[in-house]
Amino acid sequence: MGSISDMPVMQEAIDILKGFDIETEVDIVSAHRTPEKLFDFSKNAHTRGISVIIAGAGGAAHLPGMVASMSPLPVIGVPVKSSNSIDGWDSVLSILQMPGGVPVATVALNGAKNAGILAAQIIGSSDKCVLDKMMAYKEGLKQAVLNASENLNK
Repeated sequence: MGSISDMPVMQEAIDILKGFDIETEVDIVSAHRTPEKLFDFSKNAHTRGISVIIAGAGGAAHLPGMVASMSPLPVIGVPVKSSNSIDGWDSVLSILQMPGGVPVATVALNGAKNAGILAAQIIGSSDKCVLDKMMAYKEGLKQAVLNASENLNK
């Protein structure tokens, strides 16, 4: 994440990934205040066994795009509505509007939960244990809706 103030939002991704028993690495890497750390992290994440990067940022939200420009890994951007934000639209558009060749999968504003789920799905495409847990998770979502529907008519 770009700032410690992003942690309450990003915690949802951490919680989802831990729920799938996926190891997480959490850090603050600011595109504007710690560019050297950003370069090192982005260029070397794949050598440390990281499979997917979730990058959350508010305001100008350059972190996800900068990471994607230097890393061969899939990057999921989480636009964060911050105190200096323009209702979050600046963050959404900064992450969403990437140039051709530098994709960033973008979730909804403050959508870290979905970023965690998407990361788990990406990992699950090559890890059967995670895939099985994802299938059970999806079945749980389905059952929750069916149960709510059934209880509605009682």
